[in-house]
Amino acid sequence: MSEVGTAENPLRVAIIGAGPAGFYAAEHLFKQKMAVQVDMYDRLPTPFGLVRNGVAPDHQKIKSVTAVFDRTAKKPGFRFFGNVELGRDVSVDDLRDHYHQIVYTTGAQTDRALNVPGADLEGHHPATEFVAWYNGHPDFRDLQFDLSQEKVAVIGIGNVAMDVARILCRTPAELAQTDIADYALEALSKSNVKEVYVLGRRGPAQAAFTTPEIKELGEMEDTDTFTISDEVELDSLSEASLAESADRGAMRKVEIIQSYAQNQSTGKSRKLFVRFLVSPVELYGDEHGHVKAMKLVHNELYKTDAGSLRPRATERTEVIEVGLVFRSIGYRGVPLSGVPFNDSWGVILNDNGRVIHPDTKEPVTGEYTAGWVKRGPSGVIGTNKPDSVATVDLMMADLQNGRYLHPTHPEAEAIASLIAERQPQFFSYADWQKLDELETAKGAELGRPRLKFTCVEDMLAAVGKA
Repeated sequence: MSEVGTAENPLRVAIIGAGPAGFYAAEHLFKQKMAVQVDMYDRLPTPFGLVRNGVAPDHQKIKSVTAVFDRTAKKPGFRFFGNVELGRDVSVDDLRDHYHQIVYTTGAQTDRALNVPGADLEGHHPATEFVAWYNGHPDFRDLQFDLSQEKVAVIGIGNVAMDVARILCRTPAELAQTDIADYALEALSKSNVKEVYVLGRRGPAQAAFTTPEIKELGEMEDTDTFTISDEVELDSLSEASLAESADRGAMRKVEIIQSYAQNQSTGKSRKLFVRFLVSPVELYGDEHGHVKAMKLVHNELYKTDAGSLRPRATERTEVIEVGLVFRSIGYRGVPLSGVPFNDSWGVILNDNGRVIHPDTKEPVTGEYTAGWVKRGPSGVIGTNKPDSVATVDLMMADLQNGRYLHPTHPEAEAIASLIAERQPQFFSYADWQKLDELETAKGAELGRPRLKFTCVEDMLAAVGKA
């Protein structure tokens, strides 16, 4: 057989996970000076992963990145197999039989646990579940959240925590301009939430959210946003760190945070408090086993031997009343059947993108990873592009050195026949385009960006695959 990468024998790559990292990897593969065919798989019928199911519905501009992904999907040699799950419909051995290289880009789909007394009380939820619920993820559409509660705590100080707080504080009119799931719009329109507390364990200079996220909190129609002067005044260590970095963006972020300490109530119906240097140490429940309050410890910062600023508890504590709690304290990947996994880190076992065998610690031939399931949940959507590019560059280097899989059935038709047999209800990219047109048309009738299908059976029926 001719050399891999020629028209007669194109490089065949399977990408598992149709989110940003997967599409960025596909984009860079198609830029190579060789014949390439990419088959992208996702266990959901719909592509785009976190952009569809994780980005806040009131952030439509961020979602416009799908136009870039769409251009990649229209390249000759690209195919999408949605509603196909690794471990259920195909195995890693199946992929090895049909591809020269495999890339896992499944993201960080679950959350880290909150290990404090009372963490098992009702009314305490992972932020990932709430985000997936209001975004219409089929696996989470039937969840229930007690929005009759007046006071809510969001543990964490990253962009996801900001998203959760903002969605809880938006008016029905604001939410009705977004692509939020219709059932979530209805539930949030009846919400009784009056106060939301966002809780960060470090100071304002260490806050993980971006400047636009904190600025946006002060621009909501019916919510007053506050910080507490003592908590947002920089300590000497933070001042020195900020001055040394000379990061104007970080300085501007701190200025906005501090400006909210001067805010006065304007009579808006909701109040949002962004707190710093506090950590939850216990959740208290009522007689029905439902969370009713949270004990916080106040922290101070200290400098580690490595030079980073970390929080440590003081003797000062307080208790706040809350009836609903969302934790957003870090995310982790989910193990894939047949793929080495580092459970303590929540990522695929890898060395800079090459999947590593757990026993020999040597690279597994032809298998790679990119995105959050490679490096952990850091950065924003665009951060995945250089990460995916780096992985593809490794793939090209290995290909040049003869380190790749030798599939017994490299023909494109072979895997297509296998998928059609194993999962006849797979979604092609053309199926997605039809669903996309239906969603945007239904949304336009209501003056919204789109009205999402949130049930797999409904998606299948809409494209004639029920």
